[in-house]
Amino acid sequence: MMSNARCSRRRLVVLGLATSLLSGCATVGSEPGIATVCPPVVEYSREFQARAAEELARLPHGSAIAEMLSDYAVIRDQVRMCSRP
Repeated sequence: MMSNARCSRRRLVVLGLATSLLSGCATVGSEPGIATVCPPVVEYSREFQARAAEELARLPHGSAIAEMLSDYAVIRDQVRMCSRP
């Protein structure tokens, strides 16, 4: 026969695991009243973008700067999504 303390501990473990797993399904923050602030996206002129593309094309293959710019493009897309109503 199982003691009550052991049964109680098992229930707490199961409850803790269930709470942890279910909290991953949350779609909104648990802090009401805290607004998400999206940083502004800097807009570049077509001429500036063309100049940057030319400079990027001159970089050696596998350049660290090219990889960083790729990451920056992803961040810009995420910020744009954040700013949408």
